[in-house]
Amino acid sequence: MKTKKVLLAGATGYLGRYVASHLLEKGYDTRLIVRNAQKAQFNSDSFEIFEAQVTQPATLKGVCEDIDTVISTIGITKQKDGLTYMSVDFLANMNLLEEAKKNGVRKFIYVSALNGEKLNRLKIALAKELFVDELKKSGLVYCIIRPNGFFSDTTEFLKMAKKGTVNLFGDGSYKMNPIHGEDLAAVCVDAIASNAVKIEVGGPEVLTHNEIAKLAFKTLDKKPRIKYMPGWLRKLVIWMMRTFTSSKTYGPIEFFMTVLAMDMIAPTFGKHTLKDYFEEVHQNMNDEKGIKH
Repeated sequence: MKTKKVLLAGATGYLGRYVASHLLEKGYDTRLIVRNAQKAQFNSDSFEIFEAQVTQPATLKGVCEDIDTVISTIGITKQKDGLTYMSVDFLANMNLLEEAKKNGVRKFIYVSALNGEKLNRLKIALAKELFVDELKKSGLVYCIIRPNGFFSDTTEFLKMAKKGTVNLFGDGSYKMNPIHGEDLAAVCVDAIASNAVKIEVGGPEVLTHNEIAKLAFKTLDKKPRIKYMPGWLRKLVIWMMRTFTSSKTYGPIEFFMTVLAMDMIAPTFGKHTLKDYFEEVHQNMNDEKGIKH
């Protein structure tokens, strides 16, 4: 059993639940921050539960007492309920960082995004990178984990394929190797004992957008139909979204359409394949419709 105590923030999110499970598997004494203990559905015999709102600093008092390492997966993909990228990805993490500094926490591990430094003109990336800058100046030992996207991000390919056509930019040769949440969780937990200050990581397979599109059609047992869009059209759509909609609407679209026009390749890691993920999503879609195989 490990003696170092870990605080996990963002425990109820997609990645956070995998990290919590991996911390338990590795024997770490773990405290979880949750908004509502009853709704969180964590076993209180396995974890110490701390109820708090990370966007409200007063509720975090004492959360870092006796903590050696903080792991934060706090972040939002879509702005809702009055929350913004700045209020969550930046300010909420800053609230947690201040508590960590007050209580003598040794190390702070933060999950950002691959190429975040180059993408800080985007609303989502800017908030994350502002926090990264503050974490580096904090005086704490730190590690910035930079995944290049989750498998869940590629579900859009399946959705387009289901409608009949996958739209790609350029000639479809841009490459990416997204990672499954379970594999990324292992990286986060291993970082506790690592001396690395930055870990760039992706999944085990590097695929072109064409290959991902064809895999989506194969999963659905449909004939591939791929349409290639010119770069100027992508820029026009982003400009129109920025001009005529709020950041709540254009933030995720802006990010998605930007990374679709560049390579997003990180060192390979993990065991989960996109093929298995697509098949799982497809099965879930059929289950929801009551389709039997």
